[in-house]
Amino acid sequence: MSTFTHPWHIKRAVETLKSGGVIAYPTEAVWGLGCDPWNSVAVERLLRLKSRAMHKGLILACGEIEQLDFLLHGLTPEKYQTLLDSWPGPNTWLVPDSANVIPQWVKGSHDTVAVRVSKHSLIKEMAAQFGRPIVSTSANPAGAEPAMNGLRIRQYFGRQIDYIVPGSIGGEKQPSRIRSLETGQVIRS
Repeated sequence: MSTFTHPWHIKRAVETLKSGGVIAYPTEAVWGLGCDPWNSVAVERLLRLKSRAMHKGLILACGEIEQLDFLLHGLTPEKYQTLLDSWPGPNTWLVPDSANVIPQWVKGSHDTVAVRVSKHSLIKEMAAQFGRPIVSTSANPAGAEPAMNGLRIRQYFGRQIDYIVPGSIGGEKQPSRIRSLETGQVIRS
């Protein structure tokens, strides 16, 4: 996927993530909100902006499967291959967090964590420079349509977002499909 964003914008987005800020950025199908998943204050702020209950959990997105090795090391070869066969792309998997390495404020009330390896060049580069996955949730208040551009971000959130990363959404028509890695059940199609 070729959506060019100037390296300066990516650097600023990563600096914002590292300093505990909330960013808005284009994803495969819609605009997303992101933050450092290991920063509870940033996650709580993002959830307040969205009016989203913490118990629902959040998606983590990265650019390479190796950024998830700390979470995936206990999977069977078959389950790992299932992930490899579907990534990078618009597939979010609910993966067991058997070692309890993901903060509860990200997992919500679940024993699994939702993860995606994106094919969007901006997400790949941000995650590479950030050095780990980032929160990726649709940029909209609960119940509203996801934002499709930076103007809608401003309409929804005013100046409450620390940085809006310029760029274009990818070619997907719908947000990622969510499936359980354990059962294969489709949670969201």
